[in-house]
Amino acid sequence: MENNRNAVRRPRSLLAVALGTLGLLSLLPPAQAAQPLPTPPQAGSLSRPVTASESGTASYLNSVRNNPRLLRDFFLHLPKGGDLHNHLSGAVSTEYLIELAAADGLCIDTRTMTALAPPCGTGARPAVGARTDRAFHDAIVRAWSMQDFPPEGNGHDHFFDAFGKFGEVTWRHRGKLLAEVADQVAAQNQFYLETMVTPASDGAKKLAAQVGWDKDFAKLHGKLTAGGQLDALVAGARKEADDADTEFRAAAHCGTSRARPGCRLPVRWISQVSRSSTPERVFTQMALGMRLAERDDRFVAVNLVQPEDGERALGDYSLHMRMLAYLRGVYPRAHITLHAGELWPGLVKPRDLKFHIKEAVSIAGAERIGHGVGLVHEDDWQRTARTMADRQIAVEVPFTSNAQILGVKGDDHPFATYRAYGVPVVLATDDPGISRIDVSHEYQYAAETYGLPYPELKDLARASLQYAFLPGASLWQANPTTRGYRAQPACQGQIPDSGHAVGPQCRRLLAASARAAAQWRQEAAFHRFERTFGARD
Repeated sequence: MENNRNAVRRPRSLLAVALGTLGLLSLLPPAQAAQPLPTPPQAGSLSRPVTASESGTASYLNSVRNNPRLLRDFFLHLPKGGDLHNHLSGAVSTEYLIELAAADGLCIDTRTMTALAPPCGTGARPAVGARTDRAFHDAIVRAWSMQDFPPEGNGHDHFFDAFGKFGEVTWRHRGKLLAEVADQVAAQNQFYLETMVTPASDGAKKLAAQVGWDKDFAKLHGKLTAGGQLDALVAGARKEADDADTEFRAAAHCGTSRARPGCRLPVRWISQVSRSSTPERVFTQMALGMRLAERDDRFVAVNLVQPEDGERALGDYSLHMRMLAYLRGVYPRAHITLHAGELWPGLVKPRDLKFHIKEAVSIAGAERIGHGVGLVHEDDWQRTARTMADRQIAVEVPFTSNAQILGVKGDDHPFATYRAYGVPVVLATDDPGISRIDVSHEYQYAAETYGLPYPELKDLARASLQYAFLPGASLWQANPTTRGYRAQPACQGQIPDSGHAVGPQCRRLLAASARAAAQWRQEAAFHRFERTFGARD
């Protein structure tokens, strides 16, 4: 198994997991005024009518903008759609990882603070010592997260290095960690989670080494599938998921009177591809993830992970895009979302800033872009932004991660530019355990930094379900970003949780579509939220 960011060897192939958020420590600045933008072809402002309940809620938000306690309470209760950009090995709280390390009898290298398998040799001590030694505990927390990290430090390297330090912990208890994930997401008033894992990692590595590299993608794919080898990997990945599901249900007490909130949360997996690996291994992981997405509806997409600025990741970037373009033709039902443009001047040479988002969209056919921070540094970036708007290719924005890794925040971030060009935007957490934040913090940051009123925050939350890789028709009509969110005719004029019966056509839509069902649950939550906060002004 590999962590989501840096390759770390594992004794066996399991899908890494976990989520937990503690505190609101972040490197983000206070609110800043947005800089003028070029006039785009499509405006990103709200185009739909604002309801009376939305207006009342917006008034309340405005009244508490200078009250930190009430503002935090507002954003905690705000229904926030789904998290579409989440790496589970970096999402679990550091405190929970330390407790798991102690329970498993692991050791900690006291020089590097790296978790090790027992027995504890020279220079290592049992992790259980962190239960009673506060200084030891806090040192691990700082090594495994951004806690107390100095603003002038190298956040990029510290962030990515953390995965290798706790990697020995994260592969062992996927189901238990998922129980923590689901509860935290539910507690944040979210209704769906897509999270990234690396299926059948060891098996994929062995198969890639066995078949070797062939620049003819069709021949290489044929070698992978010969003799049922790729199907065997798919079966192994599904077995991993089955085992994790069993552990998850037991840990969360699903189906019992003590069922935890996460039992009700829909979860889908995105298969990670290690972009710093050899070409044959990258192609094998891509093929496995896309074949898996067509064989098992728990898996929906593939994504390239590990630092985009790594030497091999940069050198092979265009090759990777061509691989995905080929495999899309083989596996048309598998989705693609890509880390692209997680770059900034000074991190890479100017030539490497010119084309990553463009090629992810135009060659690989990505349906969503993760981060996309380097947009305005690309050649003809306006055309790329227009293409993303036209095709409704959403950008996944984790503000805190962008600030901690790249130092990009406030006016430097292209958040407002994407919105001005009509590109759908969804807010996400990325690695909330390492970042020490939660999704409520990200929504609050958007409101404070970019002056977003409540109706626009509401539609950001709606976007995270509109552009999720959930099956079925949407509750909303097409192009919500540019035309406003309007319900499908079957459900127009019907308000969830209002006490009124739902019409038969709307009931049929909700029963047939997992996407519409999740969106309906969110709308019911908005109805309750606005009824509560809209009356407080």
